[in-house]
Amino acid sequence: MTDPSETQVLYNARCPVCRAEIDHYRAHSEARDLPVAFHDLNTRDLAEWGIDPDMAARRLHVRQGGRVLSGVEAFLALWRALPRYRWLARIVALPGLRHAAHLVYERVLAPWLYARHVARMHRSCPDHVA
Repeated sequence: MTDPSETQVLYNARCPVCRAEIDHYRAHSEARDLPVAFHDLNTRDLAEWGIDPDMAARRLHVRQGGRVLSGVEAFLALWRALPRYRWLARIVALPGLRHAAHLVYERVLAPWLYARHVARMHRSCPDHVA
């Protein structure tokens, strides 16, 4: 059973970009003994998150207090849980900027990272269907 006050992050450790960013957040969290746990979507039972592997690979997910957040909302929750990044969460959460961040993440960054993930999966297992 996990601590309900814990922030849980579900990310794709097979994605080099995702892994590098999460490793940075993990180091910050561990150095301060913060209640943040990081889970690789490739080694977790995703049913406990209420999402399938394809949904999990499409964007960052964070669970707090039983709620699963994704995309920009997940980043905001993660940044709020990390003292060094709370300022960033406050700025990105501003109404106009939040909307712009959502559009950039959902229409550019997440699809680009997902396409790279699918290509990597296809190269490593040509019979894999994403």
